[in-house]
This record gives sequence, C-alpha cells and structure tokens, in this order.
Amino acid sequence: MDVQAPCNILSYRTPSLFFRRSRNSITSKSKCRRNTTSSELQASPRISVASSAPTHKVTVHDRQRDVVHEFYVPEDQYILHTAEAQNISLPFACRHGCCTSCAVRIKSGQLRQPEALGISAELKAKGYALLCVGFPTSDIEVETQDEDEVYWLQFGRYFARGPIERDDYALELAMGDE
Repeated sequence: MDVQAPCNILSYRTPSLFFRRSRNSITSKSKCRRNTTSSELQASPRISVASSAPTHKVTVHDRQRDVVHEFYVPEDQYILHTAEAQNISLPFACRHGCCTSCAVRIKSGQLRQPEALGISAELKAKGYALLCVGFPTSDIEVETQDEDEVYWLQFGRYFARGPIERDDYALELAMGDE
C-alpha cells in the first residue's frame, strides 16, 4: 500500500532505535510529495495511523516558553515525536535519550523510559524523565526543566569537589597536539 506523505515529514527507521532524518527520499523540490510504504507508516510517529495501543493525554508545562501544551500520545510512541507530529515545539537535542535537553519533571502520571541513558536511576526515582524516549503509560502532566539544572543534579556531586588544580604540563601537551 502506497500513500502520499508531505515532504516535510521525517522518516523514522524504527520506533526504538536511532531516529534519522531521511530527506534524500524526496525526489525534487518542486514535487513536494513522495510515496510512503505501509511499513514506514507503521514506524513513523509523524503520520497518523490507527494504533491499537491505548492513548493518553500528555500535558507539558514548558517553563522556558511559558506555554502549556496538551496532546494525546499512544503508549507505543515517544512523547516528543508525537508532539512534533502535531506541530508542538518542545526542547530536544540528541533524540536518543543521552542528554538532558528534553528533561522534564513528572507532576502526575507515569511514563516508561527504558532507553533514557541521559538521566540516572536516582533522578528517575525522583520523577525526572526524558520526552524523546518516554512512552506514556497513563495520562501524564510534566514540566520542562532547565538542561543545566538537570545536568547539575546528575553530575554536580562529581564536579563540586572544589577547585581543580591546573596541570600546566598536561595543558602544554594537549596544546601541542593541535
């Protein structure tokens, strides 16, 4: 089954692995549509496909932009990708669950985030989550966090041990390599 998909839609290879932008499948700039296979439709969160998975209401309080977003996300789709499919702009960077750009604090509800490597188990237990790799398991309300704030919560104890002594010899060696 082939259907037409707008050219600004990003193709995602699999729902749980690396999500890469696929723009080389667009044939020309003047013709802004391309054929999309049914397997792409199933994998792509940007294209609306009837899903048998339960759907949950997600409310995101975006502190940086002072905006509240409400949208619905199936349990088998990432929150960030579904938001983007509905033209909702949320903070993100890596899309792989490795950084803290899309970090949120859960106010109510639950989500599943097995691929969230960017935050520790300790922070997850305190209610922090990553939207790029988060699947809702109930209606959920979250609040965006400052990336530096979450990074500090995660790694601050390692860096906050006082001033670091400068090693001029190591610095000279490092500069010599450039």
